[in-house]
Amino acid sequence: MMLKLWKCYQNCLTVHPVKTQIISSGLLWGVGDIAAQTITHATLKKKHQNNSDGGETFKINWKRAAITGMFGLGFVGPVGHFWYEALDRFIRVRLKYPPRSVRFVATKVVVDGLIFGPLDLFVFFTYMGFANGKSVTQVKEDVKRDFLPALVVEGGIWPLLQVANFRYVPVRYQLLYVNVFCLLDSAFLSWIEQQEDAKWKKWFTSTLPIKEEESQS
Repeated sequence: MMLKLWKCYQNCLTVHPVKTQIISSGLLWGVGDIAAQTITHATLKKKHQNNSDGGETFKINWKRAAITGMFGLGFVGPVGHFWYEALDRFIRVRLKYPPRSVRFVATKVVVDGLIFGPLDLFVFFTYMGFANGKSVTQVKEDVKRDFLPALVVEGGIWPLLQVANFRYVPVRYQLLYVNVFCLLDSAFLSWIEQQEDAKWKKWFTSTLPIKEEESQS
């Protein structure tokens, strides 16, 4: 069964590479959000049990899962496809670094981490805010609250994953590699967004010399 699915994916990737990445990204990000909802519910349920409260029955928020899936469909899939193709071409053709060399892999990891990583996080939190009906002010506060914690945590994980990706995975399958880990990444980002004003997130922002807004008149 898995072999058939793999062959089907290979065929789709060959015939319709962009469409395949768009659809697979949408599905994986949607599933990732459902996983995040499950994790959040399990955490809250455990907390309620400690407080002698049974808690509520878990129900999947399909609207939220669809919204998150649309992020994968509309941003991660198409942008990710062209980004990794262009990144590989730029370093291999323009910089003329030997493929899979230390400089080749290191440059890819650094450029990806400095450009695509932060952009992906910023677009995700901004999109999720507006998609859930929040105002511009609320979205700004959410981004300020969620962006740095996510960037710090992901900054310690994604570079290691990308070293293996850029070193050992053929360019043809690098997007698949990224999409598989995006399943975990989407779960993590959705979980981050659902944590709202958690104390551990406030710690990150409190360590920065953020300029306070002037008091409203």
